[in-house]
Amino acid sequence: MNKEAYLCLSAMLRAREVRMLTADRAVRMLEASGFEESAKLLADCGYEDMSGLSASEIDAALSAHRAAIFSEIEGLVPDKALVSMFRLKYDYHNAKAVLKGEAMGQEPLRLMSDSGRVAPEKLKNAYDEERTSELPPVLGAAMLEAGSTLARTANPQLTDFELDRACFEEMLAMADSLSNPFISGYVRLLIDAANLKSAVRTARMHKSPDFLASVLIKGGADIDRIAAADGDALAALFAHGPLERAAAAGAEAIGGGSMTVFERLCDNAVNEYLRGVKLVSYGPEVVTAYLAAVEVEITAVRMILTGILSGVPAATIKERLRDLYA
Repeated sequence: MNKEAYLCLSAMLRAREVRMLTADRAVRMLEASGFEESAKLLADCGYEDMSGLSASEIDAALSAHRAAIFSEIEGLVPDKALVSMFRLKYDYHNAKAVLKGEAMGQEPLRLMSDSGRVAPEKLKNAYDEERTSELPPVLGAAMLEAGSTLARTANPQLTDFELDRACFEEMLAMADSLSNPFISGYVRLLIDAANLKSAVRTARMHKSPDFLASVLIKGGADIDRIAAADGDALAALFAHGPLERAAAAGAEAIGGGSMTVFERLCDNAVNEYLRGVKLVSYGPEVVTAYLAAVEVEITAVRMILTGILSGVPAATIKERLRDLYA
C-alpha cells in the first residue's frame, strides 16, 4: 500500500464527508415548500443547481456528478481497481441495455451510462460487430452468453440473471485481488444481500427451489442452504450476522409483510458495514466507503427530487430512503 498517497487521499475524502447529504438535510429537503427550494438545499453538498431541471435532466446531472467523482478519484488512488470495482456495474447495466435494444429493435444509447469502464458507444459497437474480445474478458463472455440466451428463450429476465451473476463474479475477483479483508467483505455482503432479496422474491412468487438455485450468486453464504430454506430457516441462516434484521423482515415479507421495509433493511445492513470505516484513519477502506457512500447519496437525491416532481408524498419518499453514510 502506498501509505503517503492514501494519507493524502483519505484526508481529502474525510473533509468531503462532512459536506455529504445527512439524514437531517434529507428531511429538510422533503419538508421544503417546493421543488426549487428542496433542490437548492443540495448546494452545500457540492451539487450543481438542479432547481430548474426536469426528471430526465436531474438523472443526467446526477450521472455526470458520479462520473466526475469516479474520474477524479481514479486519477489519485494508487489501486485503480478500487474505482473499477464501482464502475463495472455500469458496464453490465449497459450490456443489458444493448441486448434488450437489439431484441426490441430500439436504440439503447440513451439508456446507457457514462460511469462504466467502457464507453457506451464502444461497448455497443463491440457487441454489434462481434468484437467482444476487445471488452474486459468477463464482460465480453457474459454478453455473448446472455445474447445467446435471449435469442434462444426471448426471456430478458434470464439474461439479466446471467449478467448480474457475471457482474458480481468480476467484482468479487477484483476485490479479492486487492487482498483487503474489508473490501472483500463488502462485496460478499452485497452478494448475500442480493441472494437474500432473490430468495424472498422467489418465495413470494411461489417459484420452485430449482428456479431460485438458478439465480443465486456464489461468493457469499452457502447458496444450497439458501435455496433450500423457507422463511424461518432463511432468518436463521443469516442470524448473528449483518443481515440478521433484514432476514427476519424477509421472513415476514414472505408471509405478506412489507417488501419496502425488507429491502431497505438489506441495503441499510451494507451501509452499516461501511460505517465501520469511520474508525480507520487512512487506506483503501476509506476510499471504498466513500465511493459507496456517493452511490447511496446519489440514489437518495434522485429519489427525493424526482419523487417531489412526480407528486409522491413526502412520507412515502422518506419510507423508501436508505440510511446515509454521513
